Amino acid sequence: MVFASFQQRPIQIGAHESFSKTITESDVATFAGLVGDFNPQHVDAEYARRSRLGRRTAHGILAGGLISAVINTRLPGPGSTWLSQQLEFLAPIFIGDTLTARVEVVAWEPERRLLTLKTDCTNQDDRQVVAGQVTLILPEAADPAR
Repeated sequence: MVFASFQQRPIQIGAHESFSKTITESDVATFAGLVGDFNPQHVDAEYARRSRLGRRTAHGILAGGLISAVINTRLPGPGSTWLSQQLEFLAPIFIGDTLTARVEVVAWEPERRLLTLKTDCTNQDDRQVVAGQVTLILPEAADPAR
């Protein structure tokens, strides 16, 4: 199977894509239930009110999920195998924040099919909340030269 997103354009250094989403109460509750992370900083308003941040925060790894959405649907698209992901959490993510996940091609080794992407997430105030990098192997069917 050849993926249309790979055929539409060759992989080029500097190519980038993004995806934006507002983090909701439902997102936090669903994620907590899905993975079992019921840290009161995320799910208990009274606890969070007394915390250093003064209000509930979303799980930081939700930003990693938005990065995954960009990679698996936009750049490079479906079918990649993840080798590594590095994330640095730079600022809290609050319920109601609108995050924009962005990925950019920084290295492409066609002979090894290795793609390295710079990744980041910013909030609605253009504050960077997550920075990182992902390395992928692209499937053979995803040959941008074809």
